[in-house]
Amino acid sequence: MSRLKLYLAPGTCALAVHIALHEAQADHELALVNFAATQQRSPEYLAINPKGRVPALVTERGVLTETPALLLFVAQTFAAADLAPLDDLFALARMQEFNSYMASTVHINHAHRPRASRWADEPEAIAGMQRKVAQNMSENFRYIEETYLQNGPWVLGDRYSVADGYLYTVGDWLASDGVDIRDFPLVFAHRERVLQRPAVQKALATAQLPKAG
Repeated sequence: MSRLKLYLAPGTCALAVHIALHEAQADHELALVNFAATQQRSPEYLAINPKGRVPALVTERGVLTETPALLLFVAQTFAAADLAPLDDLFALARMQEFNSYMASTVHINHAHRPRASRWADEPEAIAGMQRKVAQNMSENFRYIEETYLQNGPWVLGDRYSVADGYLYTVGDWLASDGVDIRDFPLVFAHRERVLQRPAVQKALATAQLPKAG
């Protein structure tokens, strides 16, 4: 396979894919998209990803987008890294269930704070959505604590997967949403375990641009 190219911005869900690439020891290069300079809306980037968002992964067969899809692609492409239970259809579906929940529910609830203008124009409507974020994110992480981490140490129990880098990434947003991660002891302990992984340290060491928020 030719070298992969990941488009990402600091502080976004693209970190989960970046972590997965390092876990897989995949040959890849990075292209930082400067959200503060609205580079994601530039003609050059829109030609790569018309959605104007990250992550986007350039492969030899074309561009892939959406975090759950990219995580599964990395896990399947570099199967020897054992980043997904490819030998267990139920466990694999469980991983995809979790990743889908992160993308379709948790991420959207978070986005109602920094990106509320996607859903409303009126200042009072935007303010109302933003006030709800801490409550929604707390409910989401309580569900994660009680449903996925009871049999830890990882999302899939004893088996580390790309879902763990994803949980770490989204959990890192809690403070900005007005939620203390320590309110969820299992999530907090999971975060500390993930931080100890060399692949995560390598991903976090990437040169930083202003965070996307």
